[in-house]
Amino acid sequence: MASRNDSRWLAAAACLAERARPLSRPNPAVGAIILQNDVVVGRGWTQASGRPHAEAMALEQAGTAARGGTLYVTLEPCAHQSQRGPACADLVARAGLSRVVAGVQDPDPRTAGDGIARLRQAGIAAECVDDDACRASLAGYLMRQARGRPHVTLKLAMSLDGCIALATGESQWITGDVARAHVHRERARADAILVGGATLRADRPRLDVRLPGLEDRSPQRFVLTGQEAPEGWIRISSPGEIKAIEGAQYLFIEGGAGAAAAFLREDLVDRLLLYRAPILIGGGLPALGDIGLGSLADAHGRWRQHGSHRLGSDLLEVYQRT
Repeated sequence: MASRNDSRWLAAAACLAERARPLSRPNPAVGAIILQNDVVVGRGWTQASGRPHAEAMALEQAGTAARGGTLYVTLEPCAHQSQRGPACADLVARAGLSRVVAGVQDPDPRTAGDGIARLRQAGIAAECVDDDACRASLAGYLMRQARGRPHVTLKLAMSLDGCIALATGESQWITGDVARAHVHRERARADAILVGGATLRADRPRLDVRLPGLEDRSPQRFVLTGQEAPEGWIRISSPGEIKAIEGAQYLFIEGGAGAAAAFLREDLVDRLLLYRAPILIGGGLPALGDIGLGSLADAHGRWRQHGSHRLGSDLLEVYQRT
């Protein structure tokens, strides 16, 4: 069990890991911090295309100041050699650290506890503590390892009465500028983005990132449809085909109602982002179609609220699958 101080520094490392997402793919986005007498002497995160790893970056920054210090890292240091770089467990062992605290044990069978074991063999006090903040920061990697698919976020922008458009189909814009900027931020954190075929044909969305400085983070675009995909899009015909999206750890679904319902029906949504505008539409298009519930009791206990944020005049509610 992590101490309060350990949890604090692991949470800080998880924040650093955010800088690696999604550029580190296909490797996980990892963050690392080295302390010497409670002073940060090195920090790092996984670099673009997966190398160097976070530990290597932090050790390079710390230099000789790492000796005798403590390394906080969100994921267990890797124990396997690669043509692209050495095993992080070996790098850490040679650096002379006195303690290593990893937030999550690596499920990759090439490491899976061997990283911590190798550090202990080198005389380092090393442990994995199963930290919630680190686990959340690695959600995509852990989902890919456990179930062979990306972690899925479903975004819905709706009125107070649960509509995503007028009855005529007009939907621009339900939410305000701040909420839409937040959606672009979420796009920038995803490896892939998906929309339903009906929405693509009706709205012709770009689904790119249009935040200054992040334009190059636009995710790969997919459409759920039985028809041929237009140029620049990749077609999938069923939700289960997301397992075949190579290297993707995070998938962002932007609707519409049919695509959202299809993924919920298959229990393939891990996180909900509900953007609620302070408007009433009445008689508009509902946010969801049939999600396959057999009874009202089946609807309860599936979601827990993870947070809420005011975005201009709109409210964002975040839910996690239980």
